[in-house]
Amino acid sequence: MTGRTPRLSRLRRAMPEGRASRLTEARGGRPRRRGTQPKVVALGGGMGLSASLAALRRITGDLTAVVTVADDGGSSGRLRHELGVLPPGDLRKALAALCGDDDWGQTWARVIQHRFQSKGEMHGHAVGNLLIVALWEQLGDHVKALDLVGRLLGAQGRVLPMSAVPLELQALVKGHDPERPDDVDTVRGQATVALTPGEVQSVHLVPADPPAVPEAVEAVLDADWVVLGPGSWFSSVIPHLLVPQLLDALQETKARRVLSLNLAPQPGETEGFSPQRHLEVLGRHAPKLALDVVLADEAAVPDRDSLTEAAERFGAAVELAPVARTDGSPRHDPELLAAAYDRIFRMHGRIGPWR
Repeated sequence: MTGRTPRLSRLRRAMPEGRASRLTEARGGRPRRRGTQPKVVALGGGMGLSASLAALRRITGDLTAVVTVADDGGSSGRLRHELGVLPPGDLRKALAALCGDDDWGQTWARVIQHRFQSKGEMHGHAVGNLLIVALWEQLGDHVKALDLVGRLLGAQGRVLPMSAVPLELQALVKGHDPERPDDVDTVRGQATVALTPGEVQSVHLVPADPPAVPEAVEAVLDADWVVLGPGSWFSSVIPHLLVPQLLDALQETKARRVLSLNLAPQPGETEGFSPQRHLEVLGRHAPKLALDVVLADEAAVPDRDSLTEAAERFGAAVELAPVARTDGSPRHDPELLAAAYDRIFRMHGRIGPWR
């Protein structure tokens, strides 16, 4: 890899000495010593990222979540439109996923996920959304506020937004209008894109060149492993590749990169997608991105040869493992997913003095 891009070099120079990303703010805000465990960064949003974090916190405390900020539905959308803030919902879910399994962690996880039920304007708002927004207004700093919430919860890792500005997700969708199946329309808003009928051709962000949060870029550059996915492909996973500074960091980092595939296509945006098609659309949005491992559940891969061929275009090996819950639902089991990540980290070469 050649020298750092000018964009990343400027970002590094702007950072104060001793950024918290150089030491993990672990449980209770106590820094962990470097070199004792893998530094892992997980990117995504929604329930997919939550599943990945719930697994990863079982095998490392040096964990950072970088979360999409394009949500415009539900409580998050209401707060975003009324107050002009980042949508807090996916950040809240990530914090809840990082809560420990002890009484303290599980109590706070339930509290911040609790939604008010009423006939008034508070109906549907999540407690954690209100707490996060209140601290943003009090502190005037997205990262400091989220770090403070993490310390309150005893979160086993750190949560960062991928950008400090609210983003709008837009998609080009073929057949969005069933009466015009061959026409391509622009669909606006993450909530709408996630449930759109028709075939999503591509997605982009507005603004088109959003600034990345410096701590998120630094975390990716400083990582041993970067995990992308699982999650809503067009509305939670690919948006990270549309933030130029973050994409530069993903392409430049010396970390190993794992792509974790979904257990099933998502109704709406990826209806009918095969595992290899998920890789193909990812490659169209980030053609220079390299991967090391593609993780998938064996039961969700009907054609291993086609997936292997698609992964090889990224320079990646395919690892199949049982990672789904045994109840038949298309959800990841945290313990099984943790075992799969741990095996990948061991088999594919750990980077750094902690091995």
